[in-house]
Amino acid sequence: MVMGKKLYHGAAWYPELWDQSVIEQDIVLMKQAGMNVVRIGEFAWSNMEPTEGNIDLGFFVQMVNLLHQNGIDTVMCTPTPTPPIWFTHGHPERMYVNEQLQVMGHGSRQHACTNHPYFREKAAIITEHIARAIGRLPGLIGWQIDNEFKAHVSECMCGTCLVQWHEWLEARYETVEKLNEAWGTQIWSEYYHSFEQVPQPGPVPFLHNSSLSTMYQLFSMEKIAEFSDEQAAMIRQFSDAPITHNSSVAFSVDNERLFRELDFASFDTYATYDHPANYLLNNDLWRNFKRGRDYWIMETSPSHAASLASYAKPHPNGYLKAEAVAAYALGAEAFCYWLWRQQRAGCEQPHGSVISTWGKPTVGFPNVLEVEQARKEIEATIVETLPTQAEVAMTYSDRSKAFLKTEPHQKLNHRGLVTSFYERILHLGLHRDIVPEGAELTGYKLLFTPFVPYISSDLMKRASAFVAEGGVWVVGPLSGGRTEEHTMHTNAALGELEHLAGVETIYTFPMDGSGSIGSAFGVAAPLSLWSSVFEPKEAVAVGTIESGLTPGLSFITERAYGKGKIVMLGSMPTGEEGEQLLNKLILRYADDAGVTLRTDVTAGTIVAPRHGDGREVWVVVNMDGAGGSVTLPRDGVDPITGTVYRKGQLTLGRYEHKLIQFTAR
Repeated sequence: MVMGKKLYHGAAWYPELWDQSVIEQDIVLMKQAGMNVVRIGEFAWSNMEPTEGNIDLGFFVQMVNLLHQNGIDTVMCTPTPTPPIWFTHGHPERMYVNEQLQVMGHGSRQHACTNHPYFREKAAIITEHIARAIGRLPGLIGWQIDNEFKAHVSECMCGTCLVQWHEWLEARYETVEKLNEAWGTQIWSEYYHSFEQVPQPGPVPFLHNSSLSTMYQLFSMEKIAEFSDEQAAMIRQFSDAPITHNSSVAFSVDNERLFRELDFASFDTYATYDHPANYLLNNDLWRNFKRGRDYWIMETSPSHAASLASYAKPHPNGYLKAEAVAAYALGAEAFCYWLWRQQRAGCEQPHGSVISTWGKPTVGFPNVLEVEQARKEIEATIVETLPTQAEVAMTYSDRSKAFLKTEPHQKLNHRGLVTSFYERILHLGLHRDIVPEGAELTGYKLLFTPFVPYISSDLMKRASAFVAEGGVWVVGPLSGGRTEEHTMHTNAALGELEHLAGVETIYTFPMDGSGSIGSAFGVAAPLSLWSSVFEPKEAVAVGTIESGLTPGLSFITERAYGKGKIVMLGSMPTGEEGEQLLNKLILRYADDAGVTLRTDVTAGTIVAPRHGDGREVWVVVNMDGAGGSVTLPRDGVDPITGTVYRKGQLTLGRYEHKLIQFTAR
């Protein structure tokens, strides 16, 4: 963050859908609502290029200038999620093909194959024209590439992708013999004699080879990131404004790879008010994709999400403000809505908006005004401080998302598993970062790596160095049991991880329904999920299995390593007792690691610590609508109102927030 910057509050706007009188009305209403940024252009390819080669950006130049004249900045989008009819009609070879080999038709969005060379060519041309026309305009503060990559689609099965798949495989394996060996293709006579024989994971009677399925997902993730890279490189020729993409943990992308070549990270979220952990996880993760650069919430609903097919429950009054304050406190530079004016046509007509199609405030409008009031009040404090790095981190892995899509066991998915584990850390009052696999671990004291089937040698190296310097690394459950190619280890159940952790894995099997009870930290609990059962070697047993198929063996071990320790969690405790056991495990190793950045904040309320210029500030926000409390370690003062807070318990009401600047130690 650059000190002195402002906080942004804005929305997605589609002026191309409305006449001049509505546009003028929108500008007036935006100013009344305090909007200081909008994003435009993401679905407007047919407006910009109604017939092939006939490109006119005059309307959007006019819009950027009009917004700027009215004190509103612009994020310009490339319109590539919605290629026009001239691109699609009569050209099925250019279209996305799903895993049932159904060819998509025109309309909706993401209907084209983003790997098709003609799509890439036309996307580059329209993006170059937009960047030339708009890239230096006053008021342009950023770019968004495309919109929600792979939100409605995942791996394309078209002929173009098949050819590129074979090229990708040859670059990765060099010879088909190496691929056959890596994938174990002698099973079920899958052996290939050339790369051209390797299929896509389309329709089959049972299941695909795990390597084929997972590698195709990784291929797809790499290809969409390459498209993003191409778009960014084109824009940078004509504009210095920073570039992002609005992504999500729910989409079929590798976000760490995607943001590698972008300037700042942003995400879309439609978590409902009764699952604040789903919302907060995104903030704690996106803060760490581009270290040292504030992230954006590019989309969230001012009231509710909806489409022709579904709707979500609307936010209660007060919740939107809590979301916004929490985001700004946790490191967001912007809090933006989808969308400004409700759409009068199309598949998302019922979606929550700031203004209705008929130009009147919606049910969410009063809450938008509350957000704007809060933004203005906290802005000076937020821009003069920085989020404090957590001492506790948890690994997030989109590659693991692919592994668990291939091998979901009982319909498990990485996002759900990680969110559930994260929620425990959150509710225990530990300030935390969610970090991508490749993140540096400097500054952390405690690292959790659950639900990562393949632990790369790079992560193993960084984590072991982290432990050697005094960190505590808690690994598992469901971590380390697969190779890079999504096969099983043959030297040990968990490969090199076992040697590092000082254990031998005696068995791996699903604990559910086996009657297995594990005891640790004075709590006995049922064990679940696909589990690893250990015999300690250089490690010591911390959790022991008391009943079931493997009594006497360990499901939790720890090994002293350098100045720190490695803890293996081989199975997932479940039920009420399981929650107690996991909470005790988290707190035990937070104590062992010397974690100090923690509070006794009640579940449903968060503390976001910030610092800067010798200042230490807590932003405390109630997120669940039930109120909460936290103990202040010393006297403090509200930097906005001057209210003095004494050391001791601080109570918050429903969706209330407070800023506390502490006095010097």
